[in-house]
Amino acid sequence: MKVYYDKEVDALYLKLGDEFPEGVIEMAEGVNLDTTSEDKIVGIEILQASKKINLKTIFSYTLELDENLLTKKIA
Repeated sequence: MKVYYDKEVDALYLKLGDEFPEGVIEMAEGVNLDTTSEDKIVGIEILQASKKINLKTIFSYTLELDENLLTKKIA
């Protein structure tokens, strides 16, 4: 995941994959999901981000992984 923030326009973008988005689903005013043609979510855009979330939580985080997910074989 890559995180982009544009302070001038107060927009946050979470890039979740390398696929090119082909569609957008508006979840709420100023909150959009970028999707592929197969409805796979590849990005999240949040406009007026500082009013909707605490930006400090985005830029400082911890990652917790379930060990079973790391060893699970996917068909």
